Amino acid sequence: KIISKFIKDISFEIPDAQTFVMLEKELHKYILSFDIKSKPFKDNIIEVNTILRLTPNHEVKNKMLTEINFAALVSIDNLQDKKEMEKIVLIKVPTDIYPTLYETFIYLFKQAGVDNISIAKEVNFEKMYKEKFSS
Repeated sequence: KIISKFIKDISFEIPDAQTFVMLEKELHKYILSFDIKSKPFKDNIIEVNTILRLTPNHEVKNKMLTEINFAALVSIDNLQDKKEMEKIVLIKVPTDIYPTLYETFIYLFKQAGVDNISIAKEVNFEKMYKEKFSS
């Protein structure tokens, strides 16, 4: 059960006018990635950090930096199964908080004057989990 959620950190940097001008043309050269980390908070509560990042590939000359770390405090009662805990941290929590993360990301781009941002409105965290642990 998610007790609360909050924006832990935001980095949103368009370093210069040239980067801004080229952004809409080069946005397809950026890769959307996620990093999910967890750590105990207290008692049966863990902090789950879902970090969304847009990373430019090697072709992008004028790079912008965007990263949001969205944290959730999650209450887990008497869960002994490590595999189930993994699924909660890596699938359930990110799936629940992603709509807010997505809206925040889009809002930042709109406020920065970039209207044509298209990132995945839905992300299949279960598929990502299976791909990561099937190898």
